[in-house]
Amino acid sequence: MEQLNLTNEWDKTFALSDAVEHSKVCFANRYGITLAADLYIPKNAAGKLPALAVSGPFGAVKEQASGLYAQAMAERGFLTLAFDPSFTGESGGEPRYTASPDINTEDFQAAVDFLSLHDRVDPERIGIIGICGWGGLALNAAAVDTRIKATAASTMYDMSRINQKGYFDSEDTPDARYAKLQALNAQRLEDCRSGHISLAGGVVDPLPEDAPFFVKDYYDYYKTARGYHARSLNSNNGWNLMASLSYLNQPILQRVNEIRSAVLVMHGEKAHSCYMGKDAYAAMIQGNPCTDNKELLLIPDAVHTDLYDGGGKNAIPFDKLADFFSTWLK
Repeated sequence: MEQLNLTNEWDKTFALSDAVEHSKVCFANRYGITLAADLYIPKNAAGKLPALAVSGPFGAVKEQASGLYAQAMAERGFLTLAFDPSFTGESGGEPRYTASPDINTEDFQAAVDFLSLHDRVDPERIGIIGICGWGGLALNAAAVDTRIKATAASTMYDMSRINQKGYFDSEDTPDARYAKLQALNAQRLEDCRSGHISLAGGVVDPLPEDAPFFVKDYYDYYKTARGYHARSLNSNNGWNLMASLSYLNQPILQRVNEIRSAVLVMHGEKAHSCYMGKDAYAAMIQGNPCTDNKELLLIPDAVHTDLYDGGGKNAIPFDKLADFFSTWLK
């Protein structure tokens, strides 16, 4: 595996719990990219444990929301792994700050590989949690990986839908997509000519007075002490401009109605992204013979980033997540 430069000190956006043991680990995906992760094990736990792999939000790092989820679930008895996706954070992969529907789905599967071979894990009791854009990728992974016995998608995005149709499907026309493709391919040639990969910029800063609410919501998390992290793409210079090109052409969630394992889709009812969670759930149960283990949970008064860190109102139902995974990881 590639030798990664890992930070040893605690540099999370949340405090370390005294109920868990924490360590840094690495593992490789099938494309040969080495991923960096934080492993959380409940103290004084005995025997083989149920395990969870966690990632997201899209453009975040494991020191933010995914690490918080992983630690909270370890406090509730699960061995958990919060990982940086390929090309981001402390993980390997070039070019930096890019994304791929295939490779990012594979990242979840590689995490399942790692957990399946861990000597403290029961390989028959492995689940995954995806947050924001990684909620959609978690469902995509669950559709292809039968080793995943339960999946939670929190405040999810369908990254293909956003790139192909725009927010609220407001750009869902062939002409709008063609204009995007023209711009991206022109930028691709410019990057080739210059030998420099251009970055799109993270969450806008300073925040315009007329910014829509969802931009203000992201700013409140990524650009303030609440959630800022020096390695987070969204907190800093963002994805490279080519990052979304493959999502424009390659849809995910095509066979979610063939997922037989348990799935919990949870969303804040006031989140700008809530329509994506509702639609993904509806697509998942349509024609699916396995619906008794599928659930849509709408959290009253919660907006999108409230499910990143609780939003100061304890919006993340960790006990509900623990009950869900305890039920289906038997």
